[in-house]
Amino acid sequence: MSIFFTKGQRKVQAQSDSTRLADAVAEGAVHSTITDEDRSFIEDRDMFFLATIDADGRVNCSYKGGLPGFVRVIDEHTIAFPVYDGNGMFMTAGSIIDNGEVGLLFIDFEEQMRMRFNGVASLNFDDPILRDYPEAQYIVRVKAREVFINCPRYIHKLKLVEHSAFVPQPGIETPIADWKSNMIEHGAGDLLSAQDPALTSHDPDGIKQR
Repeated sequence: MSIFFTKGQRKVQAQSDSTRLADAVAEGAVHSTITDEDRSFIEDRDMFFLATIDADGRVNCSYKGGLPGFVRVIDEHTIAFPVYDGNGMFMTAGSIIDNGEVGLLFIDFEEQMRMRFNGVASLNFDDPILRDYPEAQYIVRVKAREVFINCPRYIHKLKLVEHSAFVPQPGIETPIADWKSNMIEHGAGDLLSAQDPALTSHDPDGIKQR
């Protein structure tokens, strides 16, 4: 376990007299392959939190949402998920290119369970599964290093009201974000990508088409 834990983590464990417990948890719960139980938990989720590290060592944490199954288990070592339209900064995607180290946190709020998934990510511009995700711009693949279920004590029990209408779905027109429509209507549409669907949903006078 000396390889798994850093010097800083070991220092706090020693201070808290939790080294024995930490080793037992790591040996019993942490694994580098994706089990059938892991697959079921991951592919049932409709959201997760993603931490990345940029070229300057700064950490960024983002929320990623979709419909259940939008995170796909490719094999016992790899998961993949789409990058959908965002605010154009690509902080998460760019950081993956800078530094592939990532940490994902999957949470089931209704059943109060959570999973950590740490590994190395790659951003793929022409991934063969890209066509399976309508409107996805890129695919991220993550090779697992550590996969483990965490203690659920502090997870609040929440219930899903509805999935976001902005999640792309086959055969359903995805609405345009209000802030993009406002940009166009106030003459700032030239800041958007030339391929942005928001531009094609407005007429030349900047009036949103219905």
